[in-house]
Amino acid sequence: MQENENDILKRVRKIEIKTRGLSNEIFAGKYHTAFRGRGMSFSEVREYRAGDDVRDIDWNVTARSSKPHIKVYEEERELTMMLLVDVSGSRLFGTTDRLKKNVMTEIAAVLAFSAAQNNDKVGCIFFSDRVEKFIPPKKGRSHILMIIRELIGFRPQSVGTRLSEPIRFLSNVNKKHCTAFILSDFMDSSGDRSALDDALKITGGRHDLVAIRVFDPRETELPDVGILELQDAETGRKVWTDTSSSAVRRHYADAWQRRSEEIEHTLKHNRIDTATVSTRDDYVVELIKLFKQR
Repeated sequence: MQENENDILKRVRKIEIKTRGLSNEIFAGKYHTAFRGRGMSFSEVREYRAGDDVRDIDWNVTARSSKPHIKVYEEERELTMMLLVDVSGSRLFGTTDRLKKNVMTEIAAVLAFSAAQNNDKVGCIFFSDRVEKFIPPKKGRSHILMIIRELIGFRPQSVGTRLSEPIRFLSNVNKKHCTAFILSDFMDSSGDRSALDDALKITGGRHDLVAIRVFDPRETELPDVGILELQDAETGRKVWTDTSSSAVRRHYADAWQRRSEEIEHTLKHNRIDTATVSTRDDYVVELIKLFKQR
């Protein structure tokens, strides 16, 4: 059921209260440390001191003053954060009290408010098997609230998933270095792993990519409840399944394990830091682990 405008605004406010508090109390400092600026900007010129790198000598100033001077650089503190958020059909799955969509929305909000604490810009790319919407990076609370509102109420044109599309798009639309979080269940209905691998390799060379994989426990194993009709949320394919069969349940669990290992291999191969979050568990724990490993 589609939420009306008042329902959406109430949820935006509720998410702001919860995630802004988490950001202020827990993540602001850790975000600042884990995702510090990678660029260097010119700060000043001073006289050369023993031990300074001779490659930093400013020859023009040295010639004018007859004393060796060097250029001093400092780390650029301002960052741009991009949120690449999966809006495909499978995000609407959930057997706990939260859908994958709800967890992704909360995590995106926490990250956005953490960036705001650091005075960084935040932008967003919504994707399915195509780029559905691009919100250019900006600063400010009202901008973040607009992103949260879109995360809650956005209706995509497609239900499929092609992970390579938003990653390629990011590389084309954002030439300056940024930190980009990919929030998805990583169920790529295109099945084109080589395209994802290529996109991660190219974009990861320019930007700092971080994967946050959200899954529901029921995706990992089937309950023993007799005959069930299962439907793929992205392809629409339906199949009747006898969950009382241990062989069927084992096949289902093995298929999940294989897909997970493939995803993990692709991300690890491309040196993408990853957090895996269950809809049943506390995402705060996993995010803190992610921040600490950087």
